[in-house]
Amino acid sequence: MTSRRGRRGAAILVLCLSLVAVLSATGCSVLAGSVHKPAAADGPGKGAPEDGEAREAPSVVMFLGDSYTVGDRGVQPETTYASATARLLGWQVIVGGRAGTGFVAKGRGTEAFLGLFESQLGWRPAPDMLIVSGGHNDWRYPAPQVAAAAHLLIERARQRWPGTHIVLIGPLWGTGAPVPGAVAVRDALKGLAQQLGVPFVDPIGEKWITGDLLTGTGNAARLIKKDRTHPNPAGHRYVATRLAADVERMGLAHPVRKG
Repeated sequence: MTSRRGRRGAAILVLCLSLVAVLSATGCSVLAGSVHKPAAADGPGKGAPEDGEAREAPSVVMFLGDSYTVGDRGVQPETTYASATARLLGWQVIVGGRAGTGFVAKGRGTEAFLGLFESQLGWRPAPDMLIVSGGHNDWRYPAPQVAAAAHLLIERARQRWPGTHIVLIGPLWGTGAPVPGAVAVRDALKGLAQQLGVPFVDPIGEKWITGDLLTGTGNAARLIKKDRTHPNPAGHRYVATRLAADVERMGLAHPVRKG
């Protein structure tokens, strides 16, 4: 008596022979281990990355600055405008600097921006862009001295990272009219940036913060803390939108290191 397994094997054999006969009659061929997909199903749609294809890495951007950048008392770097800008533009960000410092000013520490650059940032692999934001704490120093210190810092960064884009941000001012010393520092830094061919962002000239907290005028009343100097959380987010708009205008929203 024929077993059930034997009958099943015979049926499969008959089916395969029938399939070969049909394919031969139509001119098609069968390759072992291959599956042909219709043209419309061949891979992902236009512009979509293939499986395993390397995706473009986000730009690496470093910030160097004072308390506006790294955070004042009780504020962490990840909540300042620097990190907020990175989130808006999709950057990988490293935030360096220290409260109270500037190009000349050392705050309560022993280092101004150049020393902080060397100890916190300069030893790292080259970023796509370095943003240096300062001058607020330098208003008591002669503007030419501040510009000379900024020049030295920028040249040091260029020597260390020849292909890195550099952006210079002038003094940020919290509320009320900036003191003459701050305006002089802004003017000196702006002139230096033009001399060196470095993009310059001018928060004072662009009137990022307006009015006075004490009088309740302008946007200072809702963006600046009671200390009349530092942004509150909403202020940091607002400053980030202004900076993001400026770097987009400069064509540096997605910077790529040269060379």
